[in-house]
Amino acid sequence: MAVYFLSDVHLGASYIGDSRAHEERVCSFLRSIEKDASELYLLGDILDYWFEYRTAVPRGYIRFFGQLARMADAGVRIVWFTGNHDIWMFDYLRNEIGIEVIDAPLDGMRRKIDGIDFYLAHGDTFGPQPRSYMFLRRLFRNRLCQRLYAAIHPRWSIAFAHGWSSHSRKGAGTLPQGADEKAMKNAISHALKTAQAEPQLRYIIIGHLHSALFEPLPHTGCTFVVLGDWLKGGSYAVLDNGELQLRTF
Repeated sequence: MAVYFLSDVHLGASYIGDSRAHEERVCSFLRSIEKDASELYLLGDILDYWFEYRTAVPRGYIRFFGQLARMADAGVRIVWFTGNHDIWMFDYLRNEIGIEVIDAPLDGMRRKIDGIDFYLAHGDTFGPQPRSYMFLRRLFRNRLCQRLYAAIHPRWSIAFAHGWSSHSRKGAGTLPQGADEKAMKNAISHALKTAQAEPQLRYIIIGHLHSALFEPLPHTGCTFVVLGDWLKGGSYAVLDNGELQLRTF
């Protein structure tokens, strides 16, 4: 049995040309692993936007959620870390499908998988971040702000959220460009510091940067993995027989 990791699928993003084909590609991948997967870790931004109202949920993602339900019913443990796009996940998927939803702490989560020590995080707070971003992150997680947002009719709030997502790119309607050289160097530097401070760690896995990386950290027994995305590629990591590999579907 194997353990799988993926992130940054951005299902439902308005800048994706054919959303149905994009969703089907992800479901094809999940169908290909369902027989040998013991655990599936979704490390954030699986959905481009999500907000659970008390009595309503956004439309779409039926095939994707159905495939997750099929896997969960078959005994696959599914763990979903919230990202900076799908942060407003509360109890719907947990109750309906049986997914473990985690809003990971700022400094990531340490978890032992198959006896191996992992550091897992979406990656939006991996290393120093601008104060403006950290302020927005706290604002989005504030319970009062969430209740006020929930009071807005979904007709307006969902359209607003998708518009913000598109215009946050370098050009409206364009795909994320991936990490630039400086951002990746900063991430590697922070990973090295983390591994040096916690020598028991064997793998550090994050998403968010939209660029795939598999980098053994010097003078440690740890490897730094950035999962890439499913917008331009289809990269994922798999732990099998105690060894982790970064692959492309």
